[in-house]
Amino acid sequence: MIRIDATLERLDANRQSALERLFEFIRIKSISTDPVYEGECARAAEWLVAELTSIGFTASVRPTAGHPMVVARAKAAQRDAPHLLFYGHYDVQPVDPLELWESDPFGAKLVDATTGPQIFGRGAADDKGQLMTFIEACRAFRETGGLPCDLTILLEGEEETGSPSLPDFLAANKKELQADLMLVCDTGMWDRTTPAITTMLRGLVLEEVTIHGANRDLHSGLYGGAAINPIRVLAQIIADIHDDKGRITIPNFYDGVVELPDEVEEQWRSLNFNEEEFLGDVGLSVPAGEADRSVLEQIWSRPTCDVNGVSGGYTLKGSKTVLPAEATAKFSFRLVGKQRPDAIAESFRAFVRARLPDDCRAEFTSHGASPALQLPFGSETMSRARRALLAEWGKEPVLAASGGSIPIVGAFKRDLKMDALMVGFGLDDDRVHSPNEKYELSSFQKGARSWARILAALAA
Repeated sequence: MIRIDATLERLDANRQSALERLFEFIRIKSISTDPVYEGECARAAEWLVAELTSIGFTASVRPTAGHPMVVARAKAAQRDAPHLLFYGHYDVQPVDPLELWESDPFGAKLVDATTGPQIFGRGAADDKGQLMTFIEACRAFRETGGLPCDLTILLEGEEETGSPSLPDFLAANKKELQADLMLVCDTGMWDRTTPAITTMLRGLVLEEVTIHGANRDLHSGLYGGAAINPIRVLAQIIADIHDDKGRITIPNFYDGVVELPDEVEEQWRSLNFNEEEFLGDVGLSVPAGEADRSVLEQIWSRPTCDVNGVSGGYTLKGSKTVLPAEATAKFSFRLVGKQRPDAIAESFRAFVRARLPDDCRAEFTSHGASPALQLPFGSETMSRARRALLAEWGKEPVLAASGGSIPIVGAFKRDLKMDALMVGFGLDDDRVHSPNEKYELSSFQKGARSWARILAALAA
């Protein structure tokens, strides 16, 4: 029988010791991008194995071509429990510029703030504090009768460097990592008192196109007017991609884009998202996306096409009268719903080719692609997680979306056919990747209680 009340009481009783464990973890300088800290990354992995072993998991450090993985397994106290896979990462970003930190980045301490106590240090929010909320929930269950679910825990040490070892590790350990559902903690709340479930992640298509014209750069005084200019061709293609309402004109681009359920659309409207403040913070004032969509829809649930860089001709100081032989642009497409990355890439290439004048050709390079991900809004998993978060926070969780991507979620969906429940307790002002990173003490403590409620709900 799942004793959630006893588990919550134990979490409250363990608060000071849990904080001390997190401080000890933060003090390990597990910076994955710098080879100087290779030993520290290994120490972080060993630390996690020791912690998980101490609460009854069978845990081990798994070597990779880079920093090691940590894999741990434990059975539920009851039979026929669901099998869940929890993912987090122990590596952190570099601390530069060091002079902007108010104290030692790896000092790990509690500081007072107007919003309440904050846990200070590199990795406090991303992702050490987040993953420790889950481990502390597991500890409390172990101390009050046992886990409600069969659990596999996967913690990696290269998330901050693009997870280069993860694909090979997944391929070699598919059977061991297979589960009914993946749990991801590397997300955030809507605000300090309102939890969120990240239900959607936009996909991504990265394309580079080079327009070739003459067989060499030309003197604009001798050839200007008569010779085609690839920059002009490329500029016209870029201009044609959006109409005057902000919609993308590439044929079939919106195939697979679905509208939000009425319930979600109504919830988003009720959030009182401040569009002027959102744009004003970066010195802008006018939304530039689809004219008939709110800013929140534009960044969460609508597909986009953006030019990320343009080059061609002479770009150094001064001037040079040249007609370039080629011009290049890099594009990123954010995908939603059931848009197919391969179809988007091919439609874009056909769009470009259709606009090439005589004497020009286009060369394309793909820099990667991944589909959008969406947890079914009406699923039983979603309903149980919502009830669990409501019980802890006293507020209906926001069914949020992420404008970006979480590659690990896409990898598990693609390779293991596993959906993900994405719940985290970070805040927008946690200064992740920046100096003076922090994690709210309330996020840490109520986050652990939330995971306990979610695990109990999923096992019920």
